Amino acid sequence: MVHFVGAGPGATDLITVRGAKLLQQADTVIYAGSLVNPELLQLCRSECRVYDSARLTLEEVLQIMADAEKQGHLTVRLHTGDPSVYGAIREQMDALDQMGIAYSVTPGVSSFCGAAAAAKAEYTLPGVSQTVILTRMEGRTPVPERERLKELASHGASMAIFLSAGMLDAVQAELLKGAYTDTTPAAIVYKATWPDERVLRCTVGTLAETGRRHSIRKTALVLVGDFLSGGYERSRLYAPEFTTAFRKGTEQE
Repeated sequence: MVHFVGAGPGATDLITVRGAKLLQQADTVIYAGSLVNPELLQLCRSECRVYDSARLTLEEVLQIMADAEKQGHLTVRLHTGDPSVYGAIREQMDALDQMGIAYSVTPGVSSFCGAAAAAKAEYTLPGVSQTVILTRMEGRTPVPERERLKELASHGASMAIFLSAGMLDAVQAELLKGAYTDTTPAAIVYKATWPDERVLRCTVGTLAETGRRHSIRKTALVLVGDFLSGGYERSRLYAPEFTTAFRKGTEQE
């Protein structure tokens, strides 16, 4: 059987308990070597076969899975963050379906969660933003026309931009075509939860210059939105006057 496992954003203790147990049991591990913290491989048994998918094509990855299945091996496909976000797992699952190989998916902590933790921020603030957009800048990999950055920026919602640290000039230009302004708060979070994590606070207008000044070209998320500023409304859920299913509030009906 093949288990797709989310490795988390970087810190080795942010993999889930289930994911760690699967790594400890695995006979074969295929990991995203360009992104996954290699220290996680220390959980593997000495006899476990380990492959770095950064050097492989999809077809080669699938062949390793098929060969392992013939030998009755438990295979872990270790992806960074959560496999469902930019993990390219759908094409692997479809191929496994065609081959009749069973699989499961173990979720992980996404880097957009790790980035918010690093920035000590909350994406969804009452009176500020109740929507989080996860997206990427169009580059060698295209995006649908309706999902281009300038279109998504029109909402002015909280945004986490993946896989775009090497295109900050273009990111900045596209964001400014939407609801964001030069003074909208932004942050570049480099290697969230890793030992060398850095949080670079800036504005949309200074985004590209901040990246250049700190030599950020990859392995970083761009956070954008007023959730990074100080203003918001108090949550009603914990307000004394607000009645919930668990307590009576002071507010008169």
